[in-house]
Amino acid sequence: MSEETVSGEEYTLDVDSELRFEIESKDSKVVVELKSGQAEMFGTELVKSKTYEFQTGAKVAIFTYHGCVVKLKGKPDVNYISKETPMVSYLNCHAALEQLRQSADENDSRGPVVMIVGPQDVGKTTLCRIFLNYAVRLGRRPLYVDLDVGQGAISIPGTIGSVLIERPASLEEGFSQTAPLVYHFGHKSPGENDALYRTIVSKMAEVCLESMNVNKRNKSSGIIINTCGWVKGAGYKHLLHTASAFEVVGIFVLDQERLYNELLRDIPSFVRVVLLQKSGGVVERSGAIRIEARDQRIKEYFYGSRTPLYPFSFDVKFADLKIYKIGAPPLPDSCMPIGMKAEDNKTKLVAVQPGPAMLHHILAVSFAESTEEEVITTNVAGFICVTQVDMDRQVITVLSPQPRPLPNTILLLSELQFMDSH
Repeated sequence: MSEETVSGEEYTLDVDSELRFEIESKDSKVVVELKSGQAEMFGTELVKSKTYEFQTGAKVAIFTYHGCVVKLKGKPDVNYISKETPMVSYLNCHAALEQLRQSADENDSRGPVVMIVGPQDVGKTTLCRIFLNYAVRLGRRPLYVDLDVGQGAISIPGTIGSVLIERPASLEEGFSQTAPLVYHFGHKSPGENDALYRTIVSKMAEVCLESMNVNKRNKSSGIIINTCGWVKGAGYKHLLHTASAFEVVGIFVLDQERLYNELLRDIPSFVRVVLLQKSGGVVERSGAIRIEARDQRIKEYFYGSRTPLYPFSFDVKFADLKIYKIGAPPLPDSCMPIGMKAEDNKTKLVAVQPGPAMLHHILAVSFAESTEEEVITTNVAGFICVTQVDMDRQVITVLSPQPRPLPNTILLLSELQFMDSH
């Protein structure tokens, strides 16, 4: 290793510029330290002289409004300083949201509910993080809602979630995930079951809007909503449905004029639609990298990221399991009972017998105690993964964040799988 890599290299950043780096090589790490000035990463401030460690897969942008000196130790695969950054326009949008929060404070009304939309890989999740961090740095407590079932920023892929943000995201690990509200969807794209996706988005909207009334601070802080990168056809209809269900007052469109103009045409005129440019640091991910990111999210759920978690493994008898999937195979209209639509089948509970096909699948542990309850719109307590199926002994072995026994509840089968390599 060269001496420079060991001792590190210093970068001097001018006003409104950012240092971008990516770590792609396996088992690489880069240590960052702010030597002087002020800097932030996606809205979280760096503490001077504190070291931050980033590992394989990290894509980092360290931005400064006033100028700074940053030291990097290690060997990023890509690193450069850019003066072309949309951060100032993002700050202006944050300032506009803050004005709405102030007026909500004065009138005891609801703070801004906004959604961030755009195709895949334009930086939607990062922009959410910037807006949320800026809000909490001013003492706000916004709700963060993630409707992107493909990546799962709040829980795991195949779910939608919301969480109250009370402190800035940690640079290395993101937002604290205490007590998120999570609904099971069970697929990687809304298109796998449009009816179910609309149902749980509507339920999430109802619960989130209701929860804003808990106290004045939550109410005026508003909601930031992250959406899927599917913006055409049925994906576009889901965006319209989300805007209406959450009663949004603003939509930020990243990097797509066509989508911006469609929304201007179809969204009520009292909703502000704003077109923003994406950051030049945003990297397009291949299908393989997206799959890897999904697996990583699930692995972190069971094993933790920085702070290791130690999941439990135990057997459960077939007889003690109540497993369902949501959505029966579609029937032709001629075979449907009178008054039923094919849509209704998509949100039906179907009992599933344990068997070899369940191996490696994720099961959501529902808070619903019986099928008498509205299982689909009941949130989930957590997840387990089927690691073995023994047909002779009639037991499955599961990986679980909690020790046995499983709570006596309903389990919902997800199409998402996780190969436990530990």
